[in-house]
Amino acid sequence: MSSFSVKFLAPTSFLNPKTTTFNSKKLYATPQQTAVPAPSPVPATDISLERLEPRVEKKDGYYILKEKFRQGINPQEKVKIASEPMKLFMENGIEDLAKIPFEDIDKSKDTKDDVDVRLKWLGLFHRRKHQYGRFMMRLKLPNGVTTSAQTRYLASVIKEYGEQGCADVTTRQNWQIRGVTLPDVPAILKGLDEVGLTSLQSGMDNVRNPVGNPLAGIDPHEIVDTRVYTNLLSQFITANSRGNPEFTNLPRKWNVCVIGSHDLYEHPHINDLAYMPATKNGKFGFNLLVGGFFSPKRCAEAIPLDAWVPAEDVVPVCGAILEAYRDLGTRGNRQKTRMMWLIDELGVEGFRSEVVKRMPEQALERASSEDLVDPKWERRDYFGVHPQKQEGLSFVGVHIPVGRVQADDMDQLARLADEYGSGELRLTVEQNIIIPNIPNSKVEALLNEPLLKEKLLPEPPILMKGLVACTGNQFCGQAIIETKARALKVAEEVEKLVSVTYPVRMHWTGCPNTCGQVQVADIGFMGCMTRDKNGKVVEGADVYLGGRIGSDSHLGDIYKKAVPCEDLVPLVVDIMVEKFGAVLREREESEE
Repeated sequence: MSSFSVKFLAPTSFLNPKTTTFNSKKLYATPQQTAVPAPSPVPATDISLERLEPRVEKKDGYYILKEKFRQGINPQEKVKIASEPMKLFMENGIEDLAKIPFEDIDKSKDTKDDVDVRLKWLGLFHRRKHQYGRFMMRLKLPNGVTTSAQTRYLASVIKEYGEQGCADVTTRQNWQIRGVTLPDVPAILKGLDEVGLTSLQSGMDNVRNPVGNPLAGIDPHEIVDTRVYTNLLSQFITANSRGNPEFTNLPRKWNVCVIGSHDLYEHPHINDLAYMPATKNGKFGFNLLVGGFFSPKRCAEAIPLDAWVPAEDVVPVCGAILEAYRDLGTRGNRQKTRMMWLIDELGVEGFRSEVVKRMPEQALERASSEDLVDPKWERRDYFGVHPQKQEGLSFVGVHIPVGRVQADDMDQLARLADEYGSGELRLTVEQNIIIPNIPNSKVEALLNEPLLKEKLLPEPPILMKGLVACTGNQFCGQAIIETKARALKVAEEVEKLVSVTYPVRMHWTGCPNTCGQVQVADIGFMGCMTRDKNGKVVEGADVYLGGRIGSDSHLGDIYKKAVPCEDLVPLVVDIMVEKFGAVLREREESEE
């Protein structure tokens, strides 16, 4: 167990929710509508026993797809059958792979599949198309909490790669570092372990970073401190960063979050499993939402499982749900293998009964009506200076433009966390960073630091506050368009033309995989190729409108398809005026 994890596991007080005076109201009175409507639920009694036979079996310590279920499986499943990906870590296969000259990798299908597919189980993504021979490395950072020492170590890694190296804050409160070369991987993995980090089980058919309240433990209005739960979940899923084959052969990726505040910073409606705080018979626990996901062919909001678990069952119920999905999920068309497709097939009750079978006591209570999330709560802005629940301390939220940072920025952030705070940083799903635990006497000096005055602003321009962008085609081979620089440019140009009184959240994603989560944005941009007014093929975007976050969350819809990127600024200006009450600056100036 890393020292970083122990820090949060020791205090038992984290298991007790903060006493709250808010009215207990049910957050979801009825199941939320999906962007593509789910089929009518199938009664559990209509599911054949044959269909409920587990499709995987354990052999030599790893789960593998049974022979009888291998008809029509997708290519990724075939790669897993050919060689167990976790052996690269658990049996030190990475040591041998890292010694093979990269020019020889593609000569063998096995080693080519290693670098392009299996290494994703170690959090390594080969950038074959745009950075051949280099990798993006995705970490596990439960709840987005990290230390100055960890931040410095990551900075030291990317600094070695010069212009090829950089880091991104992701939409799952996580770090991704870029430019990594294969021969360096064994040493980097060792270095991660020494500072209490891991990249294990962070890609492909694994559980992604557990998301929690970025203000956990410091928020005067929090319902419960989520850090203990997200840490326990991450440790359980990865066997404390040593590899856990129980959950490494899922049909697809799987997202989990624990809700800790009324603000729903964690976006529960887009997670495969969301823990919603609720009391039952005077005991604290969580109602469960399941099945939320995005994909190119379908986006679905999480729906109630009609289940409540006490706080001590957070881990067991996660294991039971994962086992049901692992055992019964289909493995054909990758666009139809996320967990919601299984829920559709079995029906909510059918799926729930399979979860119950896998609970330690084979029992699962029905949902509680005593939700602790206030549905009328106005989501708070965490930028700038805010008082903590700890007297005399404040936190400062700083803007990371579209989540991209360089090594020097990371070193400076680590220094600021040490000099002014407690050596801790918090990452958010909007790709920003919070510096907590700052004595009020030091706040002014922190705000006068050059980094916060010139680059990472505590009070960014209003249209920058909600700006999110995926990697884009600068590095990602699947992205159709460039996103990060374009997102910044469009926001800057629009803000020159209109005046708005509140942040309008704009999200950019380079392709239909929607890593930038455009469906939850006020205005979303999904990359595509289109033709301009002269018939020339150019980069463009499908524009989405109407995504909502918070207690009245719902997904946005297509507003206009295939808009050339060069035409986006005037279109967004029109949208701002028509939909968001913006005023053209030239009119505003003439009225003055």
